[in-house]
Amino acid sequence: MGAMQPMHWLIVAVVVVILFGSKKLPDAARGLGRSLRIFKSEVKEMQNDDAAPASAPVAQPAPAQLPTANTAVVANGAAAPVAQPTEVKPL
Repeated sequence: MGAMQPMHWLIVAVVVVILFGSKKLPDAARGLGRSLRIFKSEVKEMQNDDAAPASAPVAQPAPAQLPTANTAVVANGAAAPVAQPTEVKPL
């Protein structure tokens, strides 16, 4: 009684075709297929990435020193001092 019988599946298919139309269904199936293909390739890449670091560890470069609050980075990449804010007295 709880299982879907062939007549139920036929009714569901007819309702889906009526709701989405015959043009949108192939496009939706094509998009779903592409998404699954991309997902599978990403999972495979993640598995390959997990195997690679165990066999050959890569040294990380030292982080570059970030400019402090009193310096600003100018166009050539050098840090230049920034003027300190002055207090303005209300009139």
